[in-house]
Amino acid sequence: MASPFDAINPDAYKAYVFWSAVLVVKILLMAPLTAIQRFKNKAFANPEDASSISKKLKPKLDDPDVERVRRAHLNDLENILPFFVIGFLYLLTSPAPFLAINLFRAVAVSRILHTLVYAVVVVPQPARFLAFMGAMVPTAYMAIQTLLYFMR
Repeated sequence: MASPFDAINPDAYKAYVFWSAVLVVKILLMAPLTAIQRFKNKAFANPEDASSISKKLKPKLDDPDVERVRRAHLNDLENILPFFVIGFLYLLTSPAPFLAINLFRAVAVSRILHTLVYAVVVVPQPARFLAFMGAMVPTAYMAIQTLLYFMR
């Protein structure tokens, strides 16, 4: 009996694993990026963190630079985690390897660009919107193609 995993193209699978790992590293780097902003702006959320720097510092929860990085991190979690699931399920549909590889690449590069233009070097709109859509459109495409494949 054939397994759905038999249909996975090795090159597409390799690209999925590679770009997924890149995105995991990207998500993990958001915590140090947040910490850098906290230290730079002396904006610590917890009293023990603030007092470890200076007894005069009080917790600060509304620093715009820290909050920008935190929003970018949350946006990553809202968009990259679904990509991990749908990207793998999309592989089960036996997509054209060239298309699958480039969809995975587009999602990863767009998510990296999204963070750069939103939280590292703030660039005016529509830069963030375009970076967001550069990942959202391929992810939605993979989701729709997966649904259509398994509905037949």
